[in-house]
Order: sequence, then C-alpha cells, then structure tokens
Amino acid sequence: MKSLSRHLLASAIVTALSFSHLVQAEDSIQQLASQLAEQAQASSLGYEIVESLTVEVGPRLPGSEADTRAVAWAEAKLKQLGFDRVYKEPVTVPVWLRGDAQANITSPFPQKMVITALGGSVATPEQGIQAEIIRFASLDELKAADMAQVQGKIVLIDHKTERAKTGAGYGKSVPGRSKGAIVAAEKGALAVIIRSIGTDSDRMAHTGMMRYQDGVNKIPAAAISNPDADLIEAMLKRDPKVVLSLKLSPQSQGEATSYNVIAEVTGSSKADEIVLIGAHLDSWDEGTGAIDDGAGVAIVTAAGKLIQDLPRKPARTVRVVLYAAEELGLIGGKAYAKAHAAEMDKHYIAAESDFGAGRIYQLDWKVNDKALPQVLELSAEMAKIGVAAGNNQASGGPDVSMLPELGVPVASLRQDGSDYFDFHHTPNDTLDKIDPKALAQNVAAYAQFAYLMANSDIELRPIPAAKNKVVQK
Repeated sequence: MKSLSRHLLASAIVTALSFSHLVQAEDSIQQLASQLAEQAQASSLGYEIVESLTVEVGPRLPGSEADTRAVAWAEAKLKQLGFDRVYKEPVTVPVWLRGDAQANITSPFPQKMVITALGGSVATPEQGIQAEIIRFASLDELKAADMAQVQGKIVLIDHKTERAKTGAGYGKSVPGRSKGAIVAAEKGALAVIIRSIGTDSDRMAHTGMMRYQDGVNKIPAAAISNPDADLIEAMLKRDPKVVLSLKLSPQSQGEATSYNVIAEVTGSSKADEIVLIGAHLDSWDEGTGAIDDGAGVAIVTAAGKLIQDLPRKPARTVRVVLYAAEELGLIGGKAYAKAHAAEMDKHYIAAESDFGAGRIYQLDWKVNDKALPQVLELSAEMAKIGVAAGNNQASGGPDVSMLPELGVPVASLRQDGSDYFDFHHTPNDTLDKIDPKALAQNVAAYAQFAYLMANSDIELRPIPAAKNKVVQK
C-alpha cells in the first residue's frame, strides 16, 4: 500500500511538473507572439519591401514583361531575406494589353470623357463606335429592360459604389463590371460603359476584370470616371439623346507562363503541416500596384521574415505565397490549389492580405464551432494591437477563398477599407497612399497570427459545411 501511495505521489508530481511545463511553454509562445508584434511595429521592413516593389518593378500586368521582372524581384527578395526555402511554381496566364481608350460626347453637348478599358475587353472597330447612350442605375435594371430599348445603343450602367469600412459596397456594384457586357450584348447593345467601381470623386477611371460568355456576342467594355458618369446623367436630364463616340484598342495575345513565388520557414516538429499567409504579386497597369497588392506582398513577406529570424522555429511550417494573376480571375490561387491538392489535409490554416494597408481591426475565422472559443482565447492578446475578436464567417481572402471547399480552415484579418476604393484599380494606386505605421500594424498582426497558428494544438477541422463564396475581384 505504501509502495502504491509512493507511486501515486510520484505520478502526481510528474503530472504536475508536466502541466507546469506545458503552461510555461504556452506562456512562452504567447510571449514570443507579443514580442513579434512589438518588433514588427517598430520595424520599417514592410514599407521597405513595398517601396522596392513599386519603384523597381512598378505596374505588373499578368503575362507582361513587367510581370516577368516582378517574379524575378520576388524570388531574389525572398532569398535575400534568408527564408529556409524559396521556389516558384508555373501558372499559365492570359495576356491582355490595354491599348488606347478615347470617349467623347458628340451631341448635344460635346465634351471629352475620361475612360479606360475593362480587363479582357475586346476592341471597338478601328473607326470606333458612335451611338446613343441608354442609362441604367444597376445591372438588375438593365436585365429588366426591353430589348427594343437597348438594341443599337451604348449601355451605361450607372451603379454608385457605397463607401464602407468593410468594402461591402464593392460587392453590390461589381456585378455591373463583371457581367454587364454579357447582359448588354444579349439585348443588342453595341458596347457597355460603367460608372467606375470606386468611392472617389476624382476624374480618373477604375479598371478591373470583366467577363464574356460563350455564345454571346463580345462587345467592348469600359469604365468612365465618376464625375463623367454624373455629367452624362445631367446631360440625359436635358436631352434623352446623348451620343457617345467610343474607341478602344485592347488586344488579347494568347497565353504566357507566370509563377506563384513561394517562401517557407521550415517547422521544427510538424514541418509537413502548413500555415499559409499569402498576397498576390500581379497588379493592374494604371498605377504602381502599391495598395493592390504591393502592401499585401510586403505584409506577409515581412511577417514571415520576422518568424524566420526567431531563435527557435515554430512547430509548423509557415508558407508565404505570392500568387500570380489574381486580377485576371484568381488564376494563381486556383493553380496553387490544384498543384497542392495532395497536401490540402496538411494545410492547418490559410489567410491572405489583399485589401490595401488600412489597419487590421478584427480577426475572423472559419473553423469548426468547438474550436472557435479556443482560437478566440488564443488570439485575445492581439487586442493589444487593435485587433478585436471576430466571427466564424471568414473567406480568407481572394486567392484562398476556394480552400474551405477543400476542407482547409481560413482566417480573415479585416482591414479598414474606408478609403480603399478611392484608389483601387486606378492611376492613383501609388506608394504615397500607404501609411507606414498602419502597414507595420498589419505586419504585426500577420506575424502574431501566423506564429500562434504554427504552434497551436487546437483541432480546427472539420470546418463548417456551408458553401463558401469565391471572392470576385
């Protein structure tokens, strides 16, 4: 009996010591995560990275010569920063060149318009198109119109984008850009122009990807500046027969090879399990791609570098993915999911930064319901840098939005996008729009998030079964 008592006592002591060690280990992880955040907020690394990208490469349309330079820049930068592993994976991308764009009201009040082609648009005939404008306040209004109203005219979809911290207004107006040419063509329109999908009042046009549909005539598609949309509306109130002359010369030039560029911090004890943090490397060609998505490239790269430089590596591998051709339809994200299909079960969690450089104010998740209280508790320390606990309805970001359907948990680090759509897809997307301190807070949040997840013992799967909407950029 005494022997058994001594054995039980010894066992209790061992258990107590083990529990104490576990608590110390958890405390150590939390402390390191907090130190990472402090270090990130005191560092200018994120800003230096986005400055390097915008100055040394600039705009980088998928499939272009600048895109090739961007891939070379990314590979060299990641190697220079000392990641354990740097590699790239090929992605086939369409090649589309913008060409020139001209638009003029010829009657009854001749004036020049500020316009740009939408991504993927066909050209007008060489002599251009001249026709009356018919205005619709939304895509739904166009859908409801009689064909006789539209046939032989240029459709204007005049949907105003609402300003919101979450960017919710974009989701309401963007269908006019992506589907407007299809609906207008089905009703016999010669071309479609849209009010720019933006919240600014600057006289510059916002580009962005549009779509065609097999079996439906391809008509030219362009965006006009918000002040010019206002101007046309005012003209139409004075005279219902406003005539527009439109010339666009974009070209599609087949396909090219771009790359997803990837860097890894190799895990110490669970190296085959992956915490993915990503951004997209490409950009539209009007600005220098600073906020979309040079900021995201800088945020996840700098966060990964901070974790790389720790004296002790995290348990899981932290994988930084710089995706190709997001702007043309999440092409790099889809290619990554296909290339890594066999290891989707090894992806512990994924998140993407692609909403500019506004401060992160909330962390949302998509994990199983039992895990949600645990991840909220684990990430509670992030409140110190202004990141509040969120909900369980994350998409993860555009290039990782298809991963939940493959069983991968995701997180969304919500950024303040109040002014994001002032600059989005315009010539005004330049470095001066980035606040270095806000960018550093983003780096801090991603570093803290990735490190905590890379050391977490929480079982995040299975994730909720509800369908996940792929984010449309």
